[in-house]
Amino acid sequence: MTSLSSIAMSAYTDLVRLLKDDALSGVEGKPTLKERGDKGYWYAARRVGTEMRFIYIGEDSDETRARIARIEELRATAKDRQAERSRLVRLLRAEGMTPTDRATGSILSAMATSGTFRLGGTIVGTTAFRLYEGELGIRLPLGGMANTGDIDIAQFEKLSLALEDQVDPGLAETFSALKFDPVPGLARGRTWRWAQGGSGQLVEFLTPAFGEETIRNLPALGVGAQALNYLNFLIAEPIHAAALYRSGILVQVPRPERFAIHKLIIADRRREGAGSLKSAKDREQAGFLIEAMAEDRPDDLARAYTTAREVGPRWRAHMDTSLKRLPETRTILESLGASSSGQ
Repeated sequence: MTSLSSIAMSAYTDLVRLLKDDALSGVEGKPTLKERGDKGYWYAARRVGTEMRFIYIGEDSDETRARIARIEELRATAKDRQAERSRLVRLLRAEGMTPTDRATGSILSAMATSGTFRLGGTIVGTTAFRLYEGELGIRLPLGGMANTGDIDIAQFEKLSLALEDQVDPGLAETFSALKFDPVPGLARGRTWRWAQGGSGQLVEFLTPAFGEETIRNLPALGVGAQALNYLNFLIAEPIHAAALYRSGILVQVPRPERFAIHKLIIADRRREGAGSLKSAKDREQAGFLIEAMAEDRPDDLARAYTTAREVGPRWRAHMDTSLKRLPETRTILESLGASSSGQ
């Protein structure tokens, strides 16, 4: 396992910070806080004709408030930040960090422009795995575990229903411009997959299920989504990441420790045949991330593992079955003192 240099790690942190600054400075309107229960959510309010349009900024936090306090300064320095972001991306490439390929980068850039990630869309699957380099400060392994032709985007249905905002332009329009066609499904009027002719790229939308795994609607994104069990654990408390394409793209990914533990669970749920290949890939990714995080983030890793085990016997059974094939990974988790109660 090869670590990134301290120069690269510092540059990546700066790139994410500048991208967050740009995400706020590019939103027009007066910042407005709306409270729901014990949480607050910031919107930019502006009049469009005779109606007020509310553009979602993000959940209330000290970091968000600090940026809002500097919003005029951020808007005035947007061009300088773009030049600096381009410099940082060049530096990170030179330091050996993996850039996002053109096909994936163009899709992520278009979705970011429409507001997909600002509205809570979270990249999951191998595309997310490839974006952990800068977050963890390690170079990804070459080969199968980092290869993919799919982009999976997940969002909580409740969040999508609650937000007073939608992607603009719509994702159907965005995908059409990129030569993607909707993939027919059994649920009429609920498109949740798009395929790009020629490239083989596939974009799928997902949402957590709590029982029946059906197709649900995600109003904020304007798409249908395949509901999957165990996904709620994965996309809780997501983090920002930077994709190295052009001058950088701000996206959202799961916390790496949750990603690793989730991979242990779903590796055991895959079907035989083609699913067994995906299962092996899941275990590889889980083992790699757990080994990486055991050194620098043992507490985060132990907490995620314990949380998942405490959900119930079915979750423990899936993880234990995967760990039987990953004895070194099991040893790492046990050495962290992570709870294995209930076995």
